[in-house]
Order: sequence, then structure tokens, then C-alpha cells
Amino acid sequence: MYAALASLPIVVVAIFLVGLRWPASRTMPLSLVTAVLLALFVWKVPGLTVVAFGIQGLLTSIDLLYIIFGAILLLNTLTQSGAIDVIREGFRSVSPDRRIQAIIIAWLFGAFIEGAAGFGTPAAVAVPLLVAMGFPPLAAVICGVTIQSTPVSFGALGTPILIGVGEGLGDTATAADLMTVGARVALLHMALGTMIPLILACTLTRFFGKERSFRAGLQCWKFALFAAFCLTIPSVLTAHLLGPEFPSLFGGGIGLLVAAACARKGFLVPKETWDFEEQSSWSADWLPASGTAHPVSTVSVEDRKPEIVMAWFPYLLLAILLVCFRLPQLPVKDWVTHKSVTLLVENLFGTSATLKHQPLKLPGTIFLLVVGATFFLHRMKPPQLGRAVKDSLRTTAKASVALIFTVPMVKIFLNSGVEGGLDKMPVVLAKAMSDIVGKGWPLLSPVAGGLGAFVAGSNTVSNMMLSQFQYDVGGQIGFDPLWIVALQAVGGAAGNTICVHNVVAACAVVGLVGREGFVIRRTLPVFAYYALTAGVLGMLIVLMV
Repeated sequence: MYAALASLPIVVVAIFLVGLRWPASRTMPLSLVTAVLLALFVWKVPGLTVVAFGIQGLLTSIDLLYIIFGAILLLNTLTQSGAIDVIREGFRSVSPDRRIQAIIIAWLFGAFIEGAAGFGTPAAVAVPLLVAMGFPPLAAVICGVTIQSTPVSFGALGTPILIGVGEGLGDTATAADLMTVGARVALLHMALGTMIPLILACTLTRFFGKERSFRAGLQCWKFALFAAFCLTIPSVLTAHLLGPEFPSLFGGGIGLLVAAACARKGFLVPKETWDFEEQSSWSADWLPASGTAHPVSTVSVEDRKPEIVMAWFPYLLLAILLVCFRLPQLPVKDWVTHKSVTLLVENLFGTSATLKHQPLKLPGTIFLLVVGATFFLHRMKPPQLGRAVKDSLRTTAKASVALIFTVPMVKIFLNSGVEGGLDKMPVVLAKAMSDIVGKGWPLLSPVAGGLGAFVAGSNTVSNMMLSQFQYDVGGQIGFDPLWIVALQAVGGAAGNTICVHNVVAACAVVGLVGREGFVIRRTLPVFAYYALTAGVLGMLIVLMV
């Protein structure tokens, strides 16, 4: 009964957001009310505790909106400076084929940004870049969210493994255990992620092509598999040799350089170029309510546009700063997390809730630094930057309604067992699932991890919440517990493809607020493929070892 009740906030999202196609701005308040009522009257969480974690969620919402604003502002700034026009032409010189462009930008460049920053940043970077390239905004969002699977386990320099699994297992985990889990996760991702670029291409041609056919996507299978291995092989080698910090960063970076160079030479690229129809033929659902696919540049033909290297420099600077802000070996991380620039409120209202705000550490600050550098390097005029800021504020405001309800719901759901009489709602759900399937648990272990990420919006939080549970279940049913934890981590990564506030953020950066349910319906099969196939592979592995 408790498991059924614990599932209600998720069921509300499934019915209204995915099934009835309500926008997140209408669905998430219902889900929040459901979680609050369950926490108060079933889980017996004190009212002040519910309020405290709700406020914690609001603060996290502000952090997310800050990141969204920074990402949108960078795109609009590059548009106003004319750099986007130059970047678009540069990618066309690599390949005019939209399937190839999606693989290079979303899959490889997105993986590189995931390795550097994580926490939804790839969608904030790759999605608007795809739109600027001429992709329908809805197609760009689906591409950006679809790849939020394979590279996620090693995002933000390995945070989901080092922090998520490490803190989730507590004293149970040694450095050697985390190295083992990371290596196993990389192997599973190699087996599963190999198909993601091809799925990406087929999704484009099936839902956004003139013929609405998978066939055109399958025609680029050679390059899709090649691009997959360009990422996964370096990722596996890095995980085995160096640990969980750098697989996505190195895999994405190496893969991007190799695949782009090969695409420019026409290596394994289909002879027939595939493109979208003219924008006048696009469905209204593919575009923002304004009907404009992307911000319009104010750079005239006579104005001086930046050279190709200078046009790309803001993205290069962004990647460098993202890494510098994360590496513990550099002093930057200590500067941006110093207590003098940290808002910290412990035991809010006498509860276990903590408010922690480190604005300089957030990717939003890095976006703003890059925008400032771009203003001077591209010799922009103040009115151009003013237009970029105005457009960015308008777009961010539309996303705020959904996020201020989504994240508080997540915080209350995750912390429902902190001071109540029961386990946390997601743990109750997972325990019920394991009781039902018994020794078949490896089949559903990734699904549990994925549901954790779906609700929490984070692979790291899913791992932190469920790793100890997964480890204990593995020992009870007689299987290697570290393999079960690895399956949890893989499923948690796949859960990012259907995570509500990730989808809200991705839609927001291109003005598609209200289309979240449609996006999740398109990415749900990707999650199902990833989590269920991981379960089958995991079952075979634990039976053989």
C-alpha cells in the first residue's frame, strides 16, 4: 500500500504531463500538492520540515534558472555578434547532412560538455547551438535530451560515481570499489551507448523528415556506429586506467576531434545529404509560440563578423572554464566555494534541511563570464548586448513557473523519510519492486535507478539515494553487489532522458515551454531501451561471474 501511495507523484506526472499533454507549469503544481499531502498525512513528516525542504527546492530552482538564463544569453549574444552565422557555415563545411551534424554536436560535443560540467549543462549548450544551425527547436531539444544517457555517469568529472555512489555507500565503499564500479559502468555504457547515435539519426528522420521514415536514419548507420565508438572506446580505456573523473570528458573530446575530421573528409558519410524541409513547411508544434526558430541576428552584411576561430572561441573558453571550475587540483574551485561567497543556513526552522547557495560555482556564472569576454572580443555594441539580455530574460521567465513547482516537489519526495516514520518514498518503491522479483532483481535494478533520476532530476542524487539499497539487495540474493550498483548507476544515467526538470530546462532555452510532455513521449522509448537492455545484460553477467 505504501509503495502504491509513494508512486502517486510520479503517476500524476505520467498521466497529466505525458498522457494528457498538459504543460509542466500546470502538471507540476498537482504533483507538488500530492507529494506534500503524502508527506504530511501518510509519512507523518512535520509541517515545518515539509516547508523547509520546499524552500530548499525553491533555492535550487533559482540556481537552475540562473544556468538557463546564462545559456540563453550566450546564444543570443553570439547571434547578435554574428558568430552564430559563422559557426553555422563552419559546420556546413564539415557536413551539410543534418544527421551527421546532430551526431557531432549533440552526441560528441554534448558528451564533452557533460564530462566538464554535468547537471543538465549539455542541453543548455548543445540544444541552442543546434537551433542556431537551423534545426527545428523541438528536434534540437529531443536530440539534446536523448544523449543524456551514456556520458552522464561520468558527468562533472565523475560526480555521479565519486559523490553519488561514494556517499550512497558510505563507509562500505573504498577507492578501489569506486574504480571497479566506474570501469563496469563504462563497459555497460559501451554496450548500450553504441546505438544512441543511430537512434538519434532515426528519430530525426522519422519525426522531422519529409517522408517520416526510419529508413533515412538507418542510411547513416556506418558513421553513427563509428561516432559511437569514437566516444565509448576512449571512455572505457580512461575509466579502467584513470578512474571515473575523465571518461566522458576525454571520450567526448577525442571523439569530437576524430569524428569531425572524418566527416569533413566524407569518411563513412552517406552519399545522399539529408536535410529538413523549408521552415515554412514545419509543424507549428516544432516552434515556439512566437513562430521564430531562433533569435534573429542584427548583424548586417556590411558589418564585420568574427573569423571562424574567434566565433568558436566563446565555446572553447566555456569548456576550459567549466573544467577549471571543477578540477580540485586548481585553486579556482577553492575560490568559488569559499565560505565568504557561500550562503549557508543549516537546520532551517530547526529541521535537517540545509540551504546552501554558491553562485560563483554555478555554470551560470561561467556563462556570464564568457558573455562578457565575447562582448569585447567580438567588438559588439551595447545595444546588441541589451537586446540579447532582454530576449534572454523574457525566455527564462517562461520557464520559471514550471521549475518553482518541480524542484520543491522533488526535495519533499526525496526527504520524506528524514523525520517521518517510514523510509523515503523512492526507497519504499524500490524495496517493493525488489520484493516482487527476488533473484530477478538485476533485470529491474537499472529501472529503479532510472526512476530515481526521473524524480530527482539527477543521476548523482539517484545513486546517493539508492546505492546502499542496491548493494544490500545484491548481497541478499547472492550476486556481486558492485555489479548491482553499476546497474543502478547506468539506469540512473538513462533516467536523465525522461527527467522532468531537465526537459523543462532544455525546452526553456529555445522557447518551447509547455512542450515537455511531447519531448518525454519521444525520449521514453530511449529510456526503456537503455534500462531494460542494461537489465538483461546485467542478469547475464551476474549469472556468469
